[in-house]
Amino acid sequence: MNQRLRVMVVDDEQLARDELCYQLDQLGGVEVVAQAGNGLEALSASERHDPDLVFLDIQMPGLSGFEVARRLLEREDPCPALVFVTAFDQHAIEAFEVNAVDYLLKPVDASRLKQALARARRRLDAERGPGGTAAPLNDQLERIVKLMSSRQIRRDQVAVRVGERFVLVQAEDIIYASLADESINIVTGHVTGTSNYRTLDELQARLDPEVFWRVHRSHLVNINKVKEIVPWFSRNYILRMKDAKGTEIPVSRSQTKRLREYLKL
Repeated sequence: MNQRLRVMVVDDEQLARDELCYQLDQLGGVEVVAQAGNGLEALSASERHDPDLVFLDIQMPGLSGFEVARRLLEREDPCPALVFVTAFDQHAIEAFEVNAVDYLLKPVDASRLKQALARARRRLDAERGPGGTAAPLNDQLERIVKLMSSRQIRRDQVAVRVGERFVLVQAEDIIYASLADESINIVTGHVTGTSNYRTLDELQARLDPEVFWRVHRSHLVNINKVKEIVPWFSRNYILRMKDAKGTEIPVSRSQTKRLREYLKL
């Protein structure tokens, strides 16, 4: 039987930590020995608890996940296995430059989390076994290629929190997403809820830029789900969307020109 992995979870959002810890508990074979809400806490907790594996968020106040990883690598003590967890897949190459075992995109898929744990076990077994060899470079490069080639697939679905559960919706079904009261509301034809992403920038990075337009700093719209374009003052426009309420979304001055050109207004 495999030895239980001692795991530390690092993320500046308590909700994200709780969700990942829950998924790890469901998979079994691990013990979450510590949590940390920022980079400095992570470094301190790593010294105290000596985890086998650390799940690291990248975007954190103070020290980023990469800065934490590099400081862990610089220590005299053996570095724990590292798995980065983030909303930004463009960080994949840098993740492997700091010898990461794997790279998970938010919201974390249970099957991918299981794969990451299996890879961490193989890495740790290799490093602790005779010769102490880490995973070969070719294996790392192969994982990078798979991660980058899966980018478009991962754009197909978005998790929307409705009450206490997450509903997976097809990206093409999203009508619009808006920032309100520090939460991101997502509206489709059948589901209305909140996003697990912290900012519209993060959500937009996961969607097709040809379809989803940031027409306003607080609004991201599916250009294929616009029902009407209503002229507004100063030659600006308001978009009336195809949701049940016919929600009206303002178009910022900087996006008005793009809209005119696209629709030949």
